[in-house]
Amino acid sequence: MKIGIMGFGVVGSGVGEIIRNSSDGLASRSGEKIEIAKILDLRDFPDSPFDCFTKDFNEILEDQEIGIVAEVMGGTNPAYDFTKKLLMAGKHVVTSNKELVAKHGTELLQIARENHVSYLFEASVGGGIPIIRPLYSSLSANELTEVLGILNGTTNYILTQMIKEDTTFSDALKSAQEKGYAEKDPTADVEGHDTCRKIAILSSLAFGKFVDSEEIPTEGITKITLEDVAYADAMGCVIKLLGMASKEEEGVYARVCPALLKKDHPLAGIDDVFNGIMVKGDAIGDVMFYGRGAGSLPTASAVVSDIIDAVKHKTEHIGLGWTEGEAGYLKDGSGQKFRYYVRLSGDAAAYPKDAYQVITLKDLAFDGEFAILTPELSEGEFAALKEEISKTNPILGTLRMVEG
Repeated sequence: MKIGIMGFGVVGSGVGEIIRNSSDGLASRSGEKIEIAKILDLRDFPDSPFDCFTKDFNEILEDQEIGIVAEVMGGTNPAYDFTKKLLMAGKHVVTSNKELVAKHGTELLQIARENHVSYLFEASVGGGIPIIRPLYSSLSANELTEVLGILNGTTNYILTQMIKEDTTFSDALKSAQEKGYAEKDPTADVEGHDTCRKIAILSSLAFGKFVDSEEIPTEGITKITLEDVAYADAMGCVIKLLGMASKEEEGVYARVCPALLKKDHPLAGIDDVFNGIMVKGDAIGDVMFYGRGAGSLPTASAVVSDIIDAVKHKTEHIGLGWTEGEAGYLKDGSGQKFRYYVRLSGDAAAYPKDAYQVITLKDLAFDGEFAILTPELSEGEFAALKEEISKTNPILGTLRMVEG
């Protein structure tokens, strides 16, 4: 089976390395020898062991012997146009491109169905963690009701440094960049956009209808301070950036936000660049997936697994996916209730302990500050409470608590 690779960056080079170094093992698992016929990239790679580079997409599109293409370019332009053309030409496409799947997955899956080929995206969520395939096959006997996860290794590394090393956000981000965990422009990670795309894909697949990532309320971690970390610790909690989605009778709730987790929560102990994803089903209960969420070889291994799957089913369509969601399917979240942490400046004695959990710290660095934990409130109720509080006490930070 001859394949093409589009993009020879971190993931693409990893795909090439696995196929080159594990040729016999891949052949035994897929039933055919897998051979890289073309690699598309605008750059030159004079030291690469491969001699099949091209700068012309049409050399892959028009090669009748190439039956599977790995799209590991990232972004939507030109990946979207290239993927459409490949699927319409009867070629299977596998991808690690979460932005493309989140934005155009519904359309591309439909094109794949119509042309009796497969569009596979195991590597788009969780790096090397197997999560997409279990959702559409291993857990298919379940009515899935909830997905909750730490889905971004960069932000999890930053928060781990803040929690365990008392490192400021800016210094932890710099460390992540130096180690290659964060891009020079880390916006997609630290503002929550990467996590948002991933929870959109997972919830679309788990619940069967498209969830638009652009409509999911999303907050990043840039406002988290060492003071917040200290208060969380005093409450027996840690702070994690979570992607969460739940199926309700009238639709789906989804959001991305930094949140407090009790230290005994299954996701609380997942540190550094690791990811963890919890899925709840009516028959199986809670299932958890854990592993490295990024990196060349972990992500490339998921791409190659999809290539093997496509080789095994080269004459048929692998029917994973979702349908278009009706208007209003994704709820605005205002009806969801959370307990809220609020960090304040002022006099803690003004807040009755029968109404709030009041947290004070003795450290001089927090002199004049305290925090409260509210009862469960809807978004509207919390907005009203904040307005009332701010009349007398400056609000320095807020977080939701995720329990269970």
